Amino acid sequence: MAVRQIIALLILGIGLAFVPASAEQADKNPANGTPASGQAAPDRSPRVPTFEIKGDLAGRLGVYTTSYEETFAGIGNRLALGYLELVKANPGVDPWLPGEGTTITLPRQYVMPDARREGIVINLAEYRLYYFTGGGVQVYPVGVGTAENPSPLTSAKVTMPLESPAWYPPASIRAEYKASGDYLPRMIPPGPNNPLGSHALLLSEEGYLIHGTNKQFGVGMPVSHGCFRMYNEDISRFVYQVEKGTPVQIVHDPVKIGISGGEVWLEVHRPHESYTQEDRNRLWREVFAEVEVFRASHPGVVVKRRNIELAVDQADGIPTMIGEQLTRVASDKTAADKTPAAPAEPEPTLYF
Repeated sequence: MAVRQIIALLILGIGLAFVPASAEQADKNPANGTPASGQAAPDRSPRVPTFEIKGDLAGRLGVYTTSYEETFAGIGNRLALGYLELVKANPGVDPWLPGEGTTITLPRQYVMPDARREGIVINLAEYRLYYFTGGGVQVYPVGVGTAENPSPLTSAKVTMPLESPAWYPPASIRAEYKASGDYLPRMIPPGPNNPLGSHALLLSEEGYLIHGTNKQFGVGMPVSHGCFRMYNEDISRFVYQVEKGTPVQIVHDPVKIGISGGEVWLEVHRPHESYTQEDRNRLWREVFAEVEVFRASHPGVVVKRRNIELAVDQADGIPTMIGEQLTRVASDKTAADKTPAAPAEPEPTLYF
């Protein structure tokens, strides 16, 4: 069956379609943008680091000094970070005019989400995509569905990488445009006006893709109709890393807790730039439940309530050390050891 027919069957009834060439086919066809013989091959190395996973923690925080008229949207696009994660990591800094010489935090330290560490894991609560590869992990910002058009919580697989996809808007989206007085054609060809961007990964979850974008702003935010947006500079490299059949887990995990080197780390994500009392109360309940479950499954863990309160109060997506796992090593007793010891001072107990 021709590739065009296969793709037509895949998209039947979901309102999405693509040009027939897969990324691999386009890669071999000079007419589709592959450099002619003698020209340098495009750089397809990932823009983000591959971090070693140490227990449940990976990565490290970075810093960046801004220049005049830079914005968080532009910095995020250039450094492969999301707009909201930069905003939350840098309270008090104007995201649209941080100013000349301002030092900002780059939030590149992560507690691993509660999912299998294989293939792709998208955590909707933090607007990030984790790609587990070669014993390490790469982390990318992604735009996800809005509250009105949420992304699905599901397990899927990558079925096909695509280059220069065309977009056939679903009837629901065309109706939205019509209701607002705008016209949306039945097909948007590849190019600068195509919201799917330069490349895409087709998923087995019907109607959903990981794709690029024609807008710099919106990656790392809840802005889509359910699909997952990456920067074109990332997806154009990522499609050549990911194999067909790669598992994709989509989770919603705003409270992450783990151990690294005997230290207990907590990472809390508020959903928006603002932080309402309703969100704060909800996150506090989730943190309380998660910590209790974690302590029950990790005997010897002690936590500091003040550190937990700080993590919830900020909810900035930056891991906070909240405690440690105590270990006691048994040793053989000598005769001298059998002498009754003086009463010891009681150990302080840290109550959550």
